[in-house]
Amino acid sequence: MRKSSGAKRSGKVSESKKPDFKKKESGKSFSSENKPAPKFSRTDKPKPVKIKSDKDEIRLNKYVANSGVCSRRDADIYIQSGNVKVNGEVVTEMGHKVKLTDVVNFDGVNITPEKKEYILLNKPKNFSTDKNDQGANNVLQLIKSPSNVRLEPVGRMDKTTTGLLLFTNDPDMVRKFTTPNQRSSKIYQVSLDKNLKYEDLEKIQNGVTIEGHKVYVEEVTFIEGEAKSEIGVKMKTSNVKVVRNIFEHLKYNVIKLDRVVFAGLTKKNLPRGNWRVLTEQEVVNLKNN
Repeated sequence: MRKSSGAKRSGKVSESKKPDFKKKESGKSFSSENKPAPKFSRTDKPKPVKIKSDKDEIRLNKYVANSGVCSRRDADIYIQSGNVKVNGEVVTEMGHKVKLTDVVNFDGVNITPEKKEYILLNKPKNFSTDKNDQGANNVLQLIKSPSNVRLEPVGRMDKTTTGLLLFTNDPDMVRKFTTPNQRSSKIYQVSLDKNLKYEDLEKIQNGVTIEGHKVYVEEVTFIEGEAKSEIGVKMKTSNVKVVRNIFEHLKYNVIKLDRVVFAGLTKKNLPRGNWRVLTEQEVVNLKNN
């Protein structure tokens, strides 16, 4: 706070500095002899003017920036260039405000002003990913969004499956990792009720037909230094049910299934039941994966 200098105010106008204003039109003098000097109280501060604003409205450049596609400064450039539409109409006006219910389109893609968040959880056993199961044992109870946005898990895991699970409010990211033709690899550690036969390992490597569909893996190996019942499986699907079906089809029971790598993300420094926010570089890597 800035300190004031000199003596404190007395609350009255000093005698040596009495105002002496002359009104030329009438020739009359206004001074302390015919009009009391004004008194100022500390409580007589001017009240701030309250500007009413519609909480449902937001500047268009902020709307675009909050969607995560670019910075606010760049958003101004895109708006001026005609790259942004509001409710189907191109808007180039700087400072234009939109409602949260408006449809905003950026370069042909509808966007939302909600900041995109990405959280990685090392899921423990006995927690559900089912949206309809919102009890205490739902995975959503294990994480917390930094800005309280609504997150959803990418893909599903049954209660007995553990390991890496991604959460986000980015619909493009959800679609990217749940479509059948995705390109990113995941690695699973599978614990079986008995040793895997070498010929069965070869069958898995060559592709297994399950319910009329050929299921391929990128790689399947025995885990070095472990029993032959401990298997590593690398494949692109994020559907852990497919991994279980491969071994159950060959008459093995899956005792434990743990996802140890998800699209380049690992469990390093992430104990079971803990979560963390992805770095900007990790998000970039996921989008390019």
